Amino acid sequence: MEWDWQYSSDVLPDLLRGLRYTLTATLLGYVIAVTLGLVWALLRRTPNVVVAQAVRWATEFIRCTPLIPQLFFVYYVLPAWGLTIGSLTAGIITLGVHYSTYTAEVYRAGIADVPRGQWEAATALNLPRSRVWLDVILPQAVRRVIPTLGNYLIAMFKDSPLLLVINVTELLNTAYREGAESLRFLEPITMVGLLFVLISVPASIFVRRLEKRYAAH
Repeated sequence: MEWDWQYSSDVLPDLLRGLRYTLTATLLGYVIAVTLGLVWALLRRTPNVVVAQAVRWATEFIRCTPLIPQLFFVYYVLPAWGLTIGSLTAGIITLGVHYSTYTAEVYRAGIADVPRGQWEAATALNLPRSRVWLDVILPQAVRRVIPTLGNYLIAMFKDSPLLLVINVTELLNTAYREGAESLRFLEPITMVGLLFVLISVPASIFVRRLEKRYAAH
């Protein structure tokens, strides 16, 4: 099968619209992941054993469950319980919650990597607990884990095609639909791969630069 340049130019606008949904789901899901992940990490350190263990087992369950069953549960099962969510919203929430369990471990490692002397100095200064976390511990911990958090953004972008199972018209879903209508899959699928490469490679380079700048030595 020869490459059809005219068909490629005709299908490109639809693919770019699909890419917009892909980027929207990735970026909004990432905001949820990095925010909720920090919440999980802090709750894991709470003195309340019940809360800490409940969060631990909940995050372990989510992390050990494949993303596709979670997408099906949020989009198809929750409506049976009276909670109906649009496909894109369901995809964003599921991506965010799923990856928050990974970012939680990243934050936990960053907090554990803060030198013990910092904790002791904060205690010696009799700082309020809120100031210890906001002014001393978290700024150092987050700085240490910025490169790893950036890697998860790229991973979420590459997992976004899974949203097609709940009918989100993201990039890959759009390519499948175009191919099904024209019975030509070569052009749309190849262009999907190229678009992912064009975004993932610069993002990876940017993360490497962040790693060089912020990595703790």
